[in-house]
Amino acid sequence: MSIQTIESVEALNEHITALIAIEPRFSPVHKQVGTPSLRHNTGGFEQLMRAMVGQQLSVAAAASIWQRLVDAGLTTPNAIIEATDETLRAQGLSKQKTRYIRSLVEHDIDFSALETMLDEDVINTLTAVIGIGRWTAEMYLLFSLKRADVFAVDDLAIKVAAMELLGLAERPTPKQLKNLTQDWSPHRSAASLLLWSYYGALRNKTAVPL
Repeated sequence: MSIQTIESVEALNEHITALIAIEPRFSPVHKQVGTPSLRHNTGGFEQLMRAMVGQQLSVAAAASIWQRLVDAGLTTPNAIIEATDETLRAQGLSKQKTRYIRSLVEHDIDFSALETMLDEDVINTLTAVIGIGRWTAEMYLLFSLKRADVFAVDDLAIKVAAMELLGLAERPTPKQLKNLTQDWSPHRSAASLLLWSYYGALRNKTAVPL
């Protein structure tokens, strides 16, 4: 099985065109929201650590704590190993988040190796870390590894937008949503990006994570 990625806006538009051929209800959504931003990042230890720091926090609170960690030089594995729990907590990390980040260090992930691993293998590798769930792993696949067929069925914004798109009477469960969108493969990253933008338009706010 080959690994498909979306490297450019042009490639994303090709996936959107193919997606609309499969699911025409995306056509008016695309016309409404345009081509979404890819929002790619460089990935690696620091990206995952930042995602963990931001869990269950407001954007402002997460940004504030992250900046304190950056200023203190506490965003690398070696720095975390050398720091005491008290030092990390002094920068705003909770006891639980400190445990999560130490688990990330202990797993010593080979981030370059993730680039050639299949999606599910990447998810299994990342979710072995305490504090990383499937959603966070899927965001890493989509935004850091640029994978082309990622659909986060547990994402609230995607569930709400999909409910509107598909004309469902109520918000779908993750299992229902997975079944309803299987045919969108291998273009589900394009679907995710469009649905986040659509949710933003429905709620008049930005919904794309990270």
